[in-house]
Amino acid sequence: MRIAKPLLLVTTPIGVAGAIYEAYRQAGGLVILMVALMGLIAVAFSSLVYTIRREAAEEARRVAAKANASEQS
Repeated sequence: MRIAKPLLLVTTPIGVAGAIYEAYRQAGGLVILMVALMGLIAVAFSSLVYTIRREAAEEARRVAAKANASEQS
């Protein structure tokens, strides 16, 4: 995993850019649809990550507040 993760983080965007270029050469205007779909997926994924992080932070605050309340009692 030490080598695989950085390798994937570098090669995946390069591969996507290459695929978009090849799709443009093959199908022309349909690339707009492909880019729009990838953008929609990226927005959905980032929204999911944001929601999970927000809920985890709320839970951490709730646990910290509960611990502080029990210490003061």
